[in-house]
Amino acid sequence: MALTRPNVQSSPAAAVSAVEAPAPEARRARVSGIDRVLQILDHLQTTEVPATAYELAKAVGAPLSTVYALVDDLVEKGMLDRTGEGNVWLGSRLYHYGLSYARNLDLLTIATHEMHELSRAVGETVQICGRDGHHMVVLAMAEGSGHFQVTSRVGTRVPLNWTASGRLLAGHLPEAERLALFRASAKSSPTGRAETDEVVLAETSRRCFAEGLSIQAGESDYSVACIAAPIRDRRGTCLATISIVVPEFKVTQPEPDLVGAVKTSARRIEERLGRPAGGER
Repeated sequence: MALTRPNVQSSPAAAVSAVEAPAPEARRARVSGIDRVLQILDHLQTTEVPATAYELAKAVGAPLSTVYALVDDLVEKGMLDRTGEGNVWLGSRLYHYGLSYARNLDLLTIATHEMHELSRAVGETVQICGRDGHHMVVLAMAEGSGHFQVTSRVGTRVPLNWTASGRLLAGHLPEAERLALFRASAKSSPTGRAETDEVVLAETSRRCFAEGLSIQAGESDYSVACIAAPIRDRRGTCLATISIVVPEFKVTQPEPDLVGAVKTSARRIEERLGRPAGGER
């Protein structure tokens, strides 16, 4: 990606001025280049499918020549990998960045430990989920000991209104922000059972967050249920959620008590993160 060289004048003072204050056009070009790179990476992450430069250009609405140049540069730097037949995919350098980020994130370190403990205790799949704009994203996952298969894996992103965790992640926001968020993000789910009305979603989100529990069954996947509890910081902001993913018929089972177990695990994570013990949930 080429940088525009400043137009240096003949006098030394003018030269310094030109270097210290690049033209607005140059600044905009650099920002545009970064934005294009992020659009390419975001598209690959969202679709989870390798793509050609032509497909990427069409998806992000960029000139094909621009995308070809960016892709070549990103491949050379390890940000993208070529997978054959002209396709590109996320590169190993991004994986190393992700590992470094995860190692230095107290929340994920603490929550992941509790996630594995909870999964062993109840014998079910447990996930840690966070919010990425209009989406819920699976940050970590521990497989259950049974044969029940969960389709969502680490990195999966779905609209907030499809999941129990998605509602909790917006529950701490002021009412106007919740309404605006669900108005912009709510989409029909594959089963057609997910709520899409922003007023209903905003109120459900507030209530579930106040109760410290959100349960959805069959809204994003047929016969699949999710029992989630919020992980909050000292100010009451929902940082993430911990959830148990089970067949729908297990939601009301008396033993093990999945609702009690997930709420206890969320409280332990909060306490280790410095939230006062004994707060209302």
